[in-house]
Amino acid sequence: MKQAVFLILDDYADWEGAHLASMLNQSEEWKVKTASINKKVPSIGGFKTVVDLTLDEIPENIDLLVLIGGNSWEIENAELYHLLEKCLLNGKPVGAICGAVDYLAKKGLLNNFKHTGNSVYLWREYSDYSNQQNFLEKQSVRDHNLVTANGTASLDFASDVLRMIDFKDTASIEKEIALQKLGFYEYCKKYGNPFT
Repeated sequence: MKQAVFLILDDYADWEGAHLASMLNQSEEWKVKTASINKKVPSIGGFKTVVDLTLDEIPENIDLLVLIGGNSWEIENAELYHLLEKCLLNGKPVGAICGAVDYLAKKGLLNNFKHTGNSVYLWREYSDYSNQQNFLEKQSVRDHNLVTANGTASLDFASDVLRMIDFKDTASIEKEIALQKLGFYEYCKKYGNPFT
């Protein structure tokens, strides 16, 4: 079974990974786990999550690492940095959204990728970020083994990550995302009722 690990920090943005996690976890081929620095992590929305893994417990053979944004990505933690650097350098599929992308920029981990984020303007003080020419003003960007997205792009993010890991064929992924993006009635007009 393939394993996706969702990395969350204190005050994580609980909505940013919800669509992606639920699609993966409903598949018989995937198992979703959560990880953080601490065992208990509060979300911006007030959820208190007891995570499955601490950073040192994340196995090397995971199939996907997802970094969920939030208010704590200004963190200085060597173990976190080395984990992310290793995953990106070794071609491990990584998805990062919102504040997590800011962290990657600050640490110079976006310098070899086309990417997006909340705003390149926010990164002007980051001395280790030197790839402004590859910042794309899009909701979500996939390049090699990395998907980046801004904080308003949870559905686009889910779609790009699912394509990156070959979750299903492109048409099937588009159809699954469309139910949330279009809403039930517009979806029915385009694809028919999914519940009949």
